[in-house]
Amino acid sequence: MNEPANQQQRQQRGVSVQVRRLRKSYHGHEVLHGLDLEVRPGEIFVIMGPSGSGKSVLLKQLIGLETPDEGEILIEGEPIQAPGVMDKHRLAMVFQSGALLNSLTVGENVGLYLSEHRLKPPEEIRRIVAEKLEILGLKGLEGRSPGELSGGMKKRVAIARALVIEPELILYDEPTSELDPLSAVIIGEEILHLQQHTRVTSVVVSHDRDLAFGVADRIALMHEGNILFIGPPEELRRQPDPVIQKFLNANFKNQTAGAL
Repeated sequence: MNEPANQQQRQQRGVSVQVRRLRKSYHGHEVLHGLDLEVRPGEIFVIMGPSGSGKSVLLKQLIGLETPDEGEILIEGEPIQAPGVMDKHRLAMVFQSGALLNSLTVGENVGLYLSEHRLKPPEEIRRIVAEKLEILGLKGLEGRSPGELSGGMKKRVAIARALVIEPELILYDEPTSELDPLSAVIIGEEILHLQQHTRVTSVVVSHDRDLAFGVADRIALMHEGNILFIGPPEELRRQPDPVIQKFLNANFKNQTAGAL
C-alpha cells in the first residue's frame, strides 16, 4: 500500500527560487531595498532578522500575495506572476498561526485541499491524510478537533496539510512562534526530516536563532530592508559586522546591562 507513495516521495525534488532587485514600498516608505538572493533546489534556506527588518514583507512577495514595485521573483527561472507558475511548481505555505479550521477535524483539515477540489476519491484522501500525519508523528489523530491539540501539534498538522499536495517548495512563516522550547525543537526536527525525506525546497522565515542555526543549509540575515549576509550558519557566526553580532548575541542580560 505505501510503496507507490514512498516511491513518489523519493522522486520528488525541490525547485530553485531567485529574487532579483526586489523593491517594495508602502505609502512612500521603501521597506525592501533592491534585494537579491537565490535559493537552491532541495535546501533549507532561512531568512532571519529582527522585527521590522522586512522578513514578512519579503515573504508576501515570495508567495505572491503582493506584487513588488520593482524586480522579480522566479521559480525554476519562471516569474511567479506568470499564469500557472505557482500551481505548476506546487508551492505550499505553513502559516504562523497554523490556520486550522476549528469546525473541521484534524483529518478534514489535512485533506481539505484534495476534497474541496475533488482531486481524489474519499478513500484515497483518507489514505493520504493518514500517511502525512504518520510522517509528522500524529498517527491516529484524524478524528481529533484542533482545539484538543497543543500548539506544537497544531503546527505539525499544518505541515501535514502542506505535504498533501506533494510540494516542491514549502514556505514556513515563523514556525516556532508561541511554542515552548521543546516543541520548537520538535518542529525544527520535522523540518529537517522532511527535507531529507522528500528533498523539497524549504524557505523558513524566522527570528528564532536556535531554529535557524539548527536547520539551515544557508541563512540570509536581513536588517532594515537589506540583506547583510547570505551563507552557511558557521560563516554567519564569524562575521565581524557589529550589526550582525548584536543580533546574534542579543539576550536579556546584555540588554539590561547596557541600560544600567
